[in-house]
Amino acid sequence: MCPYTIPFLATVALWWSATGVILLLDSQDRRTYLPSMVGASAVLAFALWLIAITAGETTALSAYVAFACGLVVWGWQLLAFYTGFVTGPNKAACAPGSSAVSRFAQAIRASVYHELAAILGAVALFALTHDQPNRFALWAYGVLWVMHASAKLNLFLGVPNLGAEMLPGHLAFLTSFMARRPMNALFPLSVTAGTAGSVLFFLAACRSGASALDVAGFAMLGSLMALAVVEHWFLVVPLDGNALWRAFRRNRADGSAATAIRVERALAGARYPEAGLGKDLSLGGAFRADPPLVCDAADIQRLLQSIAEGHFGAVDCVHGLVRTEADWICFELREGRARMAAFGPRMLRKPLVIAKGRGFDRARLKAAFDGCAAAA
Repeated sequence: MCPYTIPFLATVALWWSATGVILLLDSQDRRTYLPSMVGASAVLAFALWLIAITAGETTALSAYVAFACGLVVWGWQLLAFYTGFVTGPNKAACAPGSSAVSRFAQAIRASVYHELAAILGAVALFALTHDQPNRFALWAYGVLWVMHASAKLNLFLGVPNLGAEMLPGHLAFLTSFMARRPMNALFPLSVTAGTAGSVLFFLAACRSGASALDVAGFAMLGSLMALAVVEHWFLVVPLDGNALWRAFRRNRADGSAATAIRVERALAGARYPEAGLGKDLSLGGAFRADPPLVCDAADIQRLLQSIAEGHFGAVDCVHGLVRTEADWICFELREGRARMAAFGPRMLRKPLVIAKGRGFDRARLKAAFDGCAAAA
């Protein structure tokens, strides 16, 4: 067997499964985030201990262990970000009409704590492996950090595939900092530099006299860099790269009938609180609006997307029932995801929208729903 086959297969398995686990955990109910982070922190502490233990070893096995632990350290950084524990002070969508410089500054403020944590992680790995023969944990972490930063810059500058559907609901506002364009000037540089880096790593693994540690370690780094380049290409090619991990994400979609019943109960509970309906949803009539008698379904759908992206502030959930030219439709926005369904109302005969959140612009949101009237 080729001496590079096992390192390549190990890298693919670790890359795919580690990404899948992060997506699985951040797609759960937010009440699970704290236990997930506690468990991840315990795994992080164990990984750091293993890195310190294997830093002075020169076997192929120690390269595999260090490389895997480097992925664990970076995985902790991503999980802390996507669960919202380590993000930034800005938790609102990009202000309308912002210049490119202002948009970049707002985007930085949305993730600055994560960036600082990434630096601290690199410093910790450097300290654990300094002047040691096995530094593949640091190298693996560095590859992932650099290529992740490159992907974020490309999303900011503009690519066709934003992958917004893979973001957890509480981070949906981040899409307002992204741009959808066929290409940007950075992308060719990113993939060229990444490809060159992958080739250099493989050349280090193939060089004459390379030790077992270097063969395994540099082959894994070359494979990891190549996979990161493939992920970059998923940003621009007409393929759904996220399908590789879709099985890991919890299916939040309810049946349309169940959604409609839940929405109508919530609305009836807000309109007729004496009936005691909808209490389990804890909406409490925090916001309510009476949309036009006949609404345009496409406008409602666009408005829900805008709400999910944070353009009106921190809206946790929206429930609504409106009449369109074709039929009644109910809609729901929860955890950043919208659902719409045709529905024959049984408790209500007038359009109604209720919402719950923290500090959102109620007047502007009401005006937006009022503006969804169907053309005469």
